[in-house]
Amino acid sequence: MNGRGDRSRIPLIAVLSANSVSTAGTSLTLIGVPWFVLETTGSAGRAGVVAFCATLPIVVSALIGGPVIDRIGRRRVSVASDLVCGLAVAAIPLLHHADALAFWMLCALMAVGGLAHTPGNTARYVLVPDLAEHAGTTLPRAASLFDAVSRGARMVGAALAGVLIALVGAETVLLLDAATFLTSALLIAAGVRGVRAAEPRKAAAPVSLRAYRTELREGFAYLLSNRLLLAVVVMVLFMNGTDQGWYAVLLPVHAAAELGGAGDIGLLTALFGAGGLTGALLYGTVGHRFSRRAVFTVCVVLCGAPRYVVAALTGTTLPLAVTMVLSGLAGGVLNPILTTVIYGTVPDELRSRVSGVITAGCELAMPVGGLAAGLLVESAGVKGALLAMGGVYLLATLSPLVFPAWRTMDEAGVVTDRAPVPSQAAKEISSSGPCAPAPAPGARTPRSSES
Repeated sequence: MNGRGDRSRIPLIAVLSANSVSTAGTSLTLIGVPWFVLETTGSAGRAGVVAFCATLPIVVSALIGGPVIDRIGRRRVSVASDLVCGLAVAAIPLLHHADALAFWMLCALMAVGGLAHTPGNTARYVLVPDLAEHAGTTLPRAASLFDAVSRGARMVGAALAGVLIALVGAETVLLLDAATFLTSALLIAAGVRGVRAAEPRKAAAPVSLRAYRTELREGFAYLLSNRLLLAVVVMVLFMNGTDQGWYAVLLPVHAAAELGGAGDIGLLTALFGAGGLTGALLYGTVGHRFSRRAVFTVCVVLCGAPRYVVAALTGTTLPLAVTMVLSGLAGGVLNPILTTVIYGTVPDELRSRVSGVITAGCELAMPVGGLAAGLLVESAGVKGALLAMGGVYLLATLSPLVFPAWRTMDEAGVVTDRAPVPSQAAKEISSSGPCAPAPAPGARTPRSSES
């Protein structure tokens, strides 16, 4: 590889590295914060309240953040997002050590982190098509690699979280998470330079509230006009809501009452991540040989509800561990499929604003999911809460078998080796608005919070 080729890959490597570091840190928080709340308050209900405060701002920032990302620049947004999140997470253990952390402060700090987190994730995600082309690699390969490294980081972070909480406590784990945000910010700041797609875009209209509303409305209009994407968002909305309840409340409470504590949480989450990493890599290797819809329909049913049922009916780690591996394997296939469909459907000029709307729709139920799980545990017990939320998950994942919009999944956004071809819906939206259709579109994958 010549020097030019090596340099052209640096931005993609930087984004993959930053995202893996940030994802590993998020796994630390995913386990560390609920355990910290249970240790300091002993209340599943309060753990649900903290989850609500952390996730509601995510939805708000996703709804309004798309146009802002393009105007400020994806590189700048990613760096600023990581810095704010790092400061918010670091403040929790520092204030607690000083005996100055009130419960409302914990909720407020988690809200600040949630508000800043989504724009950074979105900014990195929507860069992938441009960076793949810049690096001379195919879009499906880059999408699978992006998902695979994220899963690997999530697996490592979860395993470390369980061990570190047992050894040094949840407070130290949160400080380590803050350090991962700083590392991610440095990687993006240094590695994604000179990439046109990462810099601020010159607005077609002067900056004004009216122009902002117009850009925001374009994102909503695009999603509402595309029945497949709308069906995906509605399904993942319910998946993310129940998953938030699983990780923020149900799994920590179940581990504390029935299993081996924080160490088992880390083990189970890492096993799910290992299965997911394997599934993503397998799909990236051989997935193109099979029908997207057929594979997706089978895997989406297997990835969620079984673990809720097994956790409710067994009180030991081994059966749940086996289920988490198998569910992770099925879940690992989902995001590469959805990523390819979305990259091949959404026009480049609408990428950030549509991505924000998709993200907001997919995460709309997350605040309610964590809060509902806490209330269900206190009113119906852990077993009743697990079965109830597992039932919601199962009903949501049966939708590809029921609704006609899913039948277009195999044809939506057909992707070539170099760039995706916008679907007819993409052409209709872009031709009716100020943006011309462009290759290499994308949006943040409407992924479940752990698939």
